[in-house]
Amino acid sequence: MEDLKAAMGEHMDQMADLVEKLTAEFRSGIRPAYDNFIGFFHAIDWTEPWLMGLMLFHFVLLLIVIISRKNINFQMCLFLLALAGVYFAETLNNVLRDNWKSFAGQDYFDPRGLFLSVLWSGPLLVIAIIILVNTLFSLCHLIVRWKRAELRHRARLSRNKED
Repeated sequence: MEDLKAAMGEHMDQMADLVEKLTAEFRSGIRPAYDNFIGFFHAIDWTEPWLMGLMLFHFVLLLIVIISRKNINFQMCLFLLALAGVYFAETLNNVLRDNWKSFAGQDYFDPRGLFLSVLWSGPLLVIAIIILVNTLFSLCHLIVRWKRAELRHRARLSRNKED
């Protein structure tokens, strides 16, 4: 019983410490996060051709998603490809980390994959969310059309029975 009390006491101390750290972060505001973002942004050489190509790739993919918004089957293929790109981001990061000297001016590919997560996976996830929202809207529209057709069919059947 004393072991249980000791374990509960340790757990409560850990929880109190976590709450204290969390409230300290809230009190400090978003300034540290903003400073980290600005530091990250300025550490990147945005004039490198491969980075411009990556940004162009994401922009073109977004345009394709917007233009093809009526073609749900094609959008599902794009959705799966975007998610596959996110899934293989770790493998891609390892390959790029081993070969960065052949295409980049500095090593952006850390072992944790932060750079690739922000500039590769992040935009792909945003595009996947856009496709998902578009698909949900299309499905809602389809359900409304189906229900209207069902109601018209029932009205015709009831008119035929009355005649």
